[in-house]
Amino acid sequence: MRSSFAQPGSAGSATDFGAVGHLLDSGRERRARLTAETAIVTAGALAAIRTLHGAPTGGPHWLLIPGVLVTAALLPTWIARREFPRIGLDADHLRRTLRTVAVVYLCVLPVILLGLFIAAKWRLPIPLQPVIAGRGGWLAWLLYQFLYVAVAEEVFFRGYVQANVMHLLKDRDSGLPAWRQFLAIAVSAACFALAHVIVQGRGIALLTFFPGLLLAWLFIRTRSLLAPVLFHGLANVSYGVLALALS
Repeated sequence: MRSSFAQPGSAGSATDFGAVGHLLDSGRERRARLTAETAIVTAGALAAIRTLHGAPTGGPHWLLIPGVLVTAALLPTWIARREFPRIGLDADHLRRTLRTVAVVYLCVLPVILLGLFIAAKWRLPIPLQPVIAGRGGWLAWLLYQFLYVAVAEEVFFRGYVQANVMHLLKDRDSGLPAWRQFLAIAVSAACFALAHVIVQGRGIALLTFFPGLLLAWLFIRTRSLLAPVLFHGLANVSYGVLALALS
């Protein structure tokens, strides 16, 4: 009479349960390693740029800050053989991205203008006002905002930090549900704001949490880095020009 219990090596056997347990353990180990890596790399990058922040604009150390951020994002990703988020320069994606950025920018610009106008009207200090050295400094400032600040910060905070958080929150069965997407957006924006506070040494820099939310949402919405990079550069330049005009 044949036994009704599964034989060793058959489906539902202890061997199969052991294999499943091994997969779960390896999954936990990968998540633990990714969490530790992200925390260590982020802390190290912020410490480095805090040290370099005092370098004079235009000096030889000026480009080290964006270099540190880009290296901190790409190097550990390359070592771990993970796929880095795409830029999104193909024609179809580029058109959709430009349309999305344009709509968001036109919605946000009046809010920025209203906030700065109220601050100027009530004689309140305008936060995070840019410093531009003479007329010749405008071009350097514009290039710096787009090519270095926007690109480097988005590569690090969205391409590395947020992408890693999304990977940690992703469920094998349900993917990344809406509430986990919002959590990833909030964590990314919080790291973005905390970095500005640490580097600039001013509590008012916490206000960057709000544009950080929008930048993180654009990253998820378009599934690429191009949208947050473009919006980041446009927002910085628009804010800087309006702040100087109303001050």
